[in-house]
Amino acid sequence: MAKNKDSNGYTFGFAIVLVIVVGSILALLAMGLKPMQEKNEEVKKKLDILSAMMDADEKGITRKNADSEFEKYVDLDKAVVLSNKGDVIDGIYALDGKVIEGRAFDVDIRKEYKDKKRDKNHRNFPLFIGDLNGETVYIIPVIGTGLWGPIWGNICLDSDMNTIKGASFGHQGETPGLGAEIKQQFFIDRWIGEKISDNNGMFKPFQVVKDGSGIDESKVDGITGGTITSKGVEEMANRCLEGYVSYFNNLKKN
Repeated sequence: MAKNKDSNGYTFGFAIVLVIVVGSILALLAMGLKPMQEKNEEVKKKLDILSAMMDADEKGITRKNADSEFEKYVDLDKAVVLSNKGDVIDGIYALDGKVIEGRAFDVDIRKEYKDKKRDKNHRNFPLFIGDLNGETVYIIPVIGTGLWGPIWGNICLDSDMNTIKGASFGHQGETPGLGAEIKQQFFIDRWIGEKISDNNGMFKPFQVVKDGSGIDESKVDGITGGTITSKGVEEMANRCLEGYVSYFNNLKKN
């Protein structure tokens, strides 16, 4: 008996089969591409860390050679994971607060920041140790929120564990010509030379301002027309950096 292709049953059946077939193909593609996506994310992470340490473009560092260049400057075996109080964790915090096996590079601070189920006292704060021309530097990943979405970056400290030597910032969808300018070198340059702690070893909050106001010792000029993004960078830096000061203070005593 011939099928009635104009019937509702045939239409629904065809649609169901089509959805199953297309869904299966997409699932297989996602599984096949996952290793490549994870590798791309790893390379991007390494490039961002290197960009905080130096002018990656000037050094000829790209996605193609980021892996080999990263090994020259950063020893992942020296990297540590800290608690929000600056204590070293032997592993990483899981969602339930238990410490599980893992390295600093395994920590995805973006997922941790977005996950509202995670206890703020059980967030992981990775710290990477680099070697730049024979000098030890410390790279701190940071994450926050701009005007339209996530912002992130890395802040590199000099061997004194206090002075900002470099930085790299990124964003998902800030306004071109305004908030998106946080990626530009002129904004990054404004952070270089700033201190994260005072003479007593206390954390010194930053003020990202646009009108010349604020405390001179901790003032960073913001982006003209990008006030909300600038304040997002301020909140991100202050929230993410504070816990590291305690760790550095203890390190200096030893």
